[in-house]
Amino acid sequence: MINIVLFGRLSDFANEVNLTVEFAADNATPYLIRANLSLLNPALGEQLREPQILVSVNRVMVGWEQPISDGDEVAFLPPVTGG
Repeated sequence: MINIVLFGRLSDFANEVNLTVEFAADNATPYLIRANLSLLNPALGEQLREPQILVSVNRVMVGWEQPISDGDEVAFLPPVTGG
């Protein structure tokens, strides 16, 4: 199982989306998880495709093609603003 965490405004789009997924270990990447979430929830998928969205695996910033293993945590992070 891969645990998915959505931060900030992304969590507003997570209603009715299962945030744990199962992927074959040889092909899981943040890109594929994003594609899967887009199919389940198009509004969330649109938000995740914004170029400023960052991704981390096990609390380390990674690229979209980073291999993911069973038990990993994948987090999607929107830009942070404030003062």
